[in-house]
Amino acid sequence: MTALIETQHYEGALAAPLADGDAWKLVRAEARALAAREPVMAPALALITDARSDAELLAGVLAAPLAVARVDERALASLLADVFSANPQLLLATEADLQAVKERDPACPGLLHVLLNLKGFQALQTYRAAHQLWSEGRREVASWLSNLASLVFGPDIHPAACIGKAVMLDHGSGIVIGETSVIEDQVSILQNVTLGGTGKETGDRHPKIRRGVMIGAGAKILGNIEVGAFSKVAAGSVVLKSVPPRTTVAGVPATVVRIHRVDEVPAAEMDQTIV
Repeated sequence: MTALIETQHYEGALAAPLADGDAWKLVRAEARALAAREPVMAPALALITDARSDAELLAGVLAAPLAVARVDERALASLLADVFSANPQLLLATEADLQAVKERDPACPGLLHVLLNLKGFQALQTYRAAHQLWSEGRREVASWLSNLASLVFGPDIHPAACIGKAVMLDHGSGIVIGETSVIEDQVSILQNVTLGGTGKETGDRHPKIRRGVMIGAGAKILGNIEVGAFSKVAAGSVVLKSVPPRTTVAGVPATVVRIHRVDEVPAAEMDQTIV
């Protein structure tokens, strides 16, 4: 019963989600309108307006910046399009990520802006393709793609990490997510966050971030520990022990500084204060 109540509170704090596929329709409409207003951008926007499928659209947008590192853009776009086409759940996760950024970032003008300009979002979508390749046993190309994404976009996400949907990597710069990390749905992570190990451990050694969590800029969460659902890690904190659900922790090392109301959703609210 408690879990059901928490979910009801949480879902009520968010805007109603778009129907499956509607985000891509909005992106195409925004791209066509922008191309009409700013003709100089029309060739770049053709990756969106001329795409024959949603998978081809996403693959083209990601391949364009990734190809700067002496990689054949068409070959890379083909690889990504194949992954997205064969795994439609990845496109659904991307739609949820698009909506999450639009809802949580007050400076965001629309879904197209997220798709084209936000490197945290682009890194996360590249991770989704790399994770699928890793899961299929294609570990060499998965690791290569992850490294390429880190060089171009900034976040360093191991392709074996497990990341849910409606996740926002705000800014993206300096984010490190280790191999055995788990990030559930509806999580917000700001720049320079590390989900790392504590030394030379092997096996399951990275944090587990539960639903609805917000992790502030520069926070370090180290070891096989859990950050409980609907909690908040304050900016600059170093977390070495598990965090209970619905709490704020802060400091070095982090300690509990506040207990949340049952209707608070840190990932959606993006409130950086700790009092």
